[in-house]
Amino acid sequence: MRTTPQTPPSGKAAPGRSVFADPDFRRLFAAATASRLGTSIGHLAVPLVAVTALAATPGELGVLAMLSTLAFLLIGLPAGAWVDRMRRRPVMVVADLVRAALLVSVPLAWWLEALTFAHLCAVVLACGFATVFFEIADQSYLPHLIGPDRLTAANTALVSMDAANQLAGRGIGGLLIQLLSAPVAILVDALSFLWSALCLRGITRPESPVARGERTSLWREVGQGLGMVAGHPILRAIALEGALTNLAIQIIQTMLPLLFVRELGLSPLWFGVFLSIGGAGFFLGSASASRLGRRLGESRAIWLTSVGIVPFTLLIPLLDAGAGLWLAGAGWMTVTYKVGVANVIKVSFRQRVTPAHLLGRVTATLRFMFTGALAIGAGLAGLIGELAGTRAALWAGAAVLAASFLPIMFSPLRTLRDLPEDADGAPEGDVPEGNAPGTRAG
Repeated sequence: MRTTPQTPPSGKAAPGRSVFADPDFRRLFAAATASRLGTSIGHLAVPLVAVTALAATPGELGVLAMLSTLAFLLIGLPAGAWVDRMRRRPVMVVADLVRAALLVSVPLAWWLEALTFAHLCAVVLACGFATVFFEIADQSYLPHLIGPDRLTAANTALVSMDAANQLAGRGIGGLLIQLLSAPVAILVDALSFLWSALCLRGITRPESPVARGERTSLWREVGQGLGMVAGHPILRAIALEGALTNLAIQIIQTMLPLLFVRELGLSPLWFGVFLSIGGAGFFLGSASASRLGRRLGESRAIWLTSVGIVPFTLLIPLLDAGAGLWLAGAGWMTVTYKVGVANVIKVSFRQRVTPAHLLGRVTATLRFMFTGALAIGAGLAGLIGELAGTRAALWAGAAVLAASFLPIMFSPLRTLRDLPEDADGAPEGDVPEGNAPGTRAG
């Protein structure tokens, strides 16, 4: 059953013009730039606070990383249905303010010499709940703000910016930690969320009222999002491949702070440099995604990059303080290049084919799988690190990365050149009837 895309609200830039011609998109972009720069710094600073200030063990690092994404497993699915019942921009503003307030408590407790591992875990877990609502609302809000015809251009700009932030943010974070300490870097992360909230508040275009239909049960609405993903052969393959990739990356990333600082004796600055190499790959992948999609076809671009990274994944566990640092960096950069390409093409595809009334729930289903895989990966990393050592955890992550292409290999993506433009374009039939318009709760 085909769903006609919503007509872009009046006042948006003409379809042929750059997305940056739209002042409200510029505000959204400024908000994302600030918060993602801070997040890149925070991803480096939080585990290093645990390692340097609290003498965390491999198991404790695994617990901390797991708590940062556990909320997606606990409330990820119903959060999508809740977001579909609300206007998205206010949800994003409140989530930013909550995260800013929580993160400020870490450097404050450190300055008062009262910081504990339990406090750090509580902050990370609570920030995770706010992030669930922000990310679901964010990806559901973008099609409303710029219209379906410019989604690929907008996602290219946002993902490229995110990649540039990872490149710069982790290098800046390593330098901040080296010069000032990890808790001060977390304060910068908190301020970035505050700036993001102010930028989002400045968006002037009114958001369309939430339609009030017949209210159905929450779990029936959750089931409609699950049904859309499970019933669409391309979305299903994307979900499985993305979950495996995130699981593997999290196993590796969770152990990296211990490996760099404690086992290899390298400074936090070198840890930031290594992560920045990954950020460079992510940036190059996201910046080239549109060109690859046009030249090869979007489906072929996803398929070729997923298969092409396999031999490079085995370089990552060779990480050491000498030549292995650069070999592992080359492998890491190749993996993140593929992630950058995939993020632009897959997110744009999902936003195009999903009916507007299901965007929150489909986004929540995929975030449940993708970010839930991060929580599981962190727990596995801690377990493997405690039982077999950090090096064994790196090899386990590399093995899962090498196998992550299998859902793509055995999907319709292997035989298509381009991705379909709507749900009816799925090679194996329409989306399930239960996802048709009219089943939406208000």
